[in-house]
Amino acid sequence: MTNEEIRAELQRAIGSERVMLFMKGTPDAPRCGFSARVTAMLNESGAEYAAMDILPDPRIRQELSEISGWPTIPQLFVGGELVGGCDIVTEMYESGELAETLGVEHSQSAPAAPQAQGQGQEQGQAAPLQIE
Repeated sequence: MTNEEIRAELQRAIGSERVMLFMKGTPDAPRCGFSARVTAMLNESGAEYAAMDILPDPRIRQELSEISGWPTIPQLFVGGELVGGCDIVTEMYESGELAETLGVEHSQSAPAAPQAQGQGQEQGQAAPLQIE
């Protein structure tokens, strides 16, 4: 697969999925703590989202960072727009802004962002997308 094909697939995923998470690993098997934390917040919110593992090919991360202008992973997109990485998503989760952005109800009972927990398919989580 060429860099142009990778870029086109990334742009397709960003444009076609309302909530798109680019992460290390998959939602059921995150490969870094930051990715695990963002998936935990998305799962806790009950939002439906798609995810893509950036680890299979280093060019995925390179092309994604060129598209978004954001150097770190994970990267969360909502409605085709970059929301941010783990720190920004955490702040938004704790303030209730993430729930508003995702179009879900904010849980007043859990103001602190959840920590990453066990493995397995969680509510709202779609099967991971892949670049083949």
